[in-house]
Amino acid sequence: MKFTASLRMAISTLAAHKMRSSLTMLGIIIGNASVIGMVGIGQGAQKLAKDQFASLGPNVLFIVPGSDEQRRTTFELPKTLVLEDAEAIAEQVPTVKAVTPQINSNQLITYRDRNASELVIGTTPTFLTVRSFEVSRGRFINDNDLKRNNRVVVLGSEIATRFFAQQDPLGKQIRVKNISLEVIGIMEAKGSFLGTNQDTSVYVPLTTMANQVVGNNSPFGTEISFISIAARDQKSIRAAKFQLENLLRLRHKIVDRNDFTVRTQKDILDIVGTVTDGLTILLAAIAGISLLVGGIGVMNIMLVAVNERTQEIGLHKAIGAKESDILIQFLIEATILSVLGGAIGTGVGVSTILVIGAVSPLSTAISPLAIMLAVTVSGGIGLFFGVVPAKTAAKLDPIVALRSA
Repeated sequence: MKFTASLRMAISTLAAHKMRSSLTMLGIIIGNASVIGMVGIGQGAQKLAKDQFASLGPNVLFIVPGSDEQRRTTFELPKTLVLEDAEAIAEQVPTVKAVTPQINSNQLITYRDRNASELVIGTTPTFLTVRSFEVSRGRFINDNDLKRNNRVVVLGSEIATRFFAQQDPLGKQIRVKNISLEVIGIMEAKGSFLGTNQDTSVYVPLTTMANQVVGNNSPFGTEISFISIAARDQKSIRAAKFQLENLLRLRHKIVDRNDFTVRTQKDILDIVGTVTDGLTILLAAIAGISLLVGGIGVMNIMLVAVNERTQEIGLHKAIGAKESDILIQFLIEATILSVLGGAIGTGVGVSTILVIGAVSPLSTAISPLAIMLAVTVSGGIGLFFGVVPAKTAAKLDPIVALRSA
């Protein structure tokens, strides 16, 4: 029997049982769509993380208190960084362009009958340079505010809109932990970073934060949450990290394990990339199970088809059809179901990625490799799981098949 004749017969047989064929393809459709969708979402999450870390500012390094082991094993972060460390870095590290110490604390912010618990950041004028933020209206904190412990505040764009609506916030008084602060500026919108909305934060002078908002309880100096540092250029980052670690080890009199951690953007991106790659592989593997289940469904339906078509198989063999002809026909049917299901699943997966990209902040990506892999695997599953029922059909004795009709 010619291949074209087998193909036409397979198509007509599948068309005659539309419901059964559709249900058989459903597992393949779901599997393909899941694999393509999950890989696309994983790659979108990775790209979003990279874009967000890039928005932190060029050539940025971060110094956080505690070693990696301490940060993993303790609930409360160690308090090992002080303002004097940041000042020493600015004065003594030649590869550093700007240094910004920060004190972060969630506090109740109120204005008249409106209130919100948001992140209050005590910082210095260099914050704008290091973190690539901009002021939309008014001004940012300056050196005089730091020297005089001025009670001033700069609002994130979203909290300014929420508290003041159609009013002009500049010159108004808000309260942070029952301390009255004058609004001197509004920040440009920055968006979210790793799930934290940066536009709801407020900024006060670091000295005001330390002395009047959170209090300073350390005998070693003004405790800070972390230090952001801008290296002079991309080539200086490696040298800056080495110099920072050496300086802080000397200042903290460390002979063994560091009580701080220096991170570069690349370090953080590598960690995030490892996590998102692992999640993408995990999601794709889970979705791949759907393909396996779909393949088993193809085999089951084809075995049922063999039992239903024993008379047809017997007639074909009685008029001269070879075992190979029967084998090829059933394999063609299984492959058609798998390839067609794979194509429909690909369309569903791509559509899902486009919809998610349109309604969420994820920059979802359509992976050609994932599409090729999913379609190839679905076609291969059709062949693999179609072999057993095809061989069963091919080995039927024509006399037995005709008698059982």
